[in-house]
Amino acid sequence: MSRPVLVSVLCAALVAGVSGGCDRGPEEPAQDGAQSAKVATAAQSGEVIRDYSGTPLPAMTLSDPDGKTLDLSAIEGPILVNFWATWCAPCVVEMPMLDTLASELDGEVRVLTISQDLRGAEVVTPFFAERDFANLEPWLDPQAELTDKFSENGQLPLTILFDGQGREMLRVSGAYAWDSEDAIALVREAVEQGARECGAADRATRASAS
Repeated sequence: MSRPVLVSVLCAALVAGVSGGCDRGPEEPAQDGAQSAKVATAAQSGEVIRDYSGTPLPAMTLSDPDGKTLDLSAIEGPILVNFWATWCAPCVVEMPMLDTLASELDGEVRVLTISQDLRGAEVVTPFFAERDFANLEPWLDPQAELTDKFSENGQLPLTILFDGQGREMLRVSGAYAWDSEDAIALVREAVEQGARECGAADRATRASAS
């Protein structure tokens, strides 16, 4: 079974009625069978979008259930930011894949999962406890302050890659097989592109100053 089809099947099995592109709305009412089938099909794979390349990562401080804080502007190196929620079935499917990706890219790219659950730690803490992820950290954004800067309708999952200078390289709207060879190559190629662009900009700056 191919990875995209596997994602679709898991999404349909997890929750009938939340899609690969879930609009924000925890505890949404169940959809009918036809609509559930439609959204399960839509969850097969996400869309890679490069239209927003160059958009800077906003300054923001996140917190985790234990009160630990993270200043996004202080992070060094490329980061992959995943916006998700416990009520979004495709998001739940992606989480172990992101855990695998984080392990594969350890030392190259930091993977941040940021929950959009309105109930915050109340639902995120048991979710993480049940799954025992080895490489993911439960950062919280219950007011969706960060997501609102990138998505008008709060669609989830939404995953954005920023280079070492805090510039967006690409984003994926919807479910994606993040543990696949294609996904790993996608991230690495984008990071390398960002490094090349940064190097070229530095050389141009030095040349104009000389």
